[in-house]
Amino acid sequence: MITKKPISTIRPRTAYLRMISHPVSHEPLDNGVVMYFKGPHSFTGEDVAEFHVHGGTAVIRGVLSALSTFPRVRPAEAGEFTKRAFLNGKMDLTEAEGVADLIQAETEAQRKQALRQMNGALLTSYANWRERLLQAVAFLEAHIDFGEEEELEPDIIEKVKGMVSVVEHELLSHLNDHRKGERLRNGVSITIVGKPNVGKSSLLNFLCQRPAAIVSPLPGTTRDIIETALDLAGYPVLLSDTAGLRETADIVESEGVRRALRRAEEADLLILVIQADEIPLDGKLSGLMDDAGSKAALISFGLNAPQNQKVMVIVNKCDLLPEETAYSLAQSFPSASFISCTSAMGIDGFLEKLSNVVAELCGNPSVGEASLTQQRHRVNLEQCAQRLRRFWELMAIDDVTLCAHELQQALICIGKVTGKIRSEEILDVIFRDFCIGK
Repeated sequence: MITKKPISTIRPRTAYLRMISHPVSHEPLDNGVVMYFKGPHSFTGEDVAEFHVHGGTAVIRGVLSALSTFPRVRPAEAGEFTKRAFLNGKMDLTEAEGVADLIQAETEAQRKQALRQMNGALLTSYANWRERLLQAVAFLEAHIDFGEEEELEPDIIEKVKGMVSVVEHELLSHLNDHRKGERLRNGVSITIVGKPNVGKSSLLNFLCQRPAAIVSPLPGTTRDIIETALDLAGYPVLLSDTAGLRETADIVESEGVRRALRRAEEADLLILVIQADEIPLDGKLSGLMDDAGSKAALISFGLNAPQNQKVMVIVNKCDLLPEETAYSLAQSFPSASFISCTSAMGIDGFLEKLSNVVAELCGNPSVGEASLTQQRHRVNLEQCAQRLRRFWELMAIDDVTLCAHELQQALICIGKVTGKIRSEEILDVIFRDFCIGK
């Protein structure tokens, strides 16, 4: 007996301070808190005993060794507690994924989104759609089976159309979230681009507050992509420094430019860095200060960026300009950020702008409708939307039987998200990313 207290004397959901001892050697291991949860009133829905011990390595190793002496006791597999909670009906798959995201959350915004999902924010919407479609299918099948024999409501088909229309509208709105939830979960990808030696690496080092990239007065120092993860005002950011964009005969640098362009095309946000003392001398650079001009310039560099990709223009090395000139340029081009990585001039204003853009890309995880967080969700819900579109095509030719079939398939698509319809392969993919234990 590990606590020398018979389980028959332990009241469920009550904390006991007990000496925990090895059941074979009877050696004391630690003073800890012991709690017993009787199923189904536990996290997993099963009978659960919890040992709250001091966190030292030797203590934990000793308690685990003591527990391993009992028959059928083994360490939990990765995600096994949450998997059992799902299999016992304590949560659906979206809530289980919320647990995994909460464990892995590194920023405040990620924590808020994961906690909301774990508490059923996505399940509420999906269960509502499922209930409406189930009712619509029931009405259609009643119409098919008994329409000619029984006196059913004359407007039953119109009711079905109304139900499907509401679900389809809400579903499409949910899908049209600009991937904010997925972006918040995985991190906002920001790529710094520009000509050689304009201060891209200096900007990266300033933002991550460490010498992540080599800074040199020689153009072409950065040849490969340098990545660093940041917590920017509570939002996760993956910041990439890239090779300077220019034509070059150097094979290695040319490969660096190619990689820079490819990374820039995949980014959620581009930071285009320009050197301040080149602007008054180059009319082309003056045209970069607005959104259309900056995108045109990126195309001239060979970048085929998505149309809706956001671009921020940074004018660096403003300390090289006379104060009056720098002030005049800043007044003429308010959308750009005029900074100096050397003197920290304008950095606070730039960080505020950058934080606002990142927050816009991710959305506020605490308000409004919960966003999609997994590609798995999006794929299945897009298939659901396709089934609903097919429903309307069949309804137009009065094929009620096939309409019912399409709604049943739409229900299966939703079920794949929540776990109402599942396979072991899907479960293994979802739960394998959990940490050991939960």
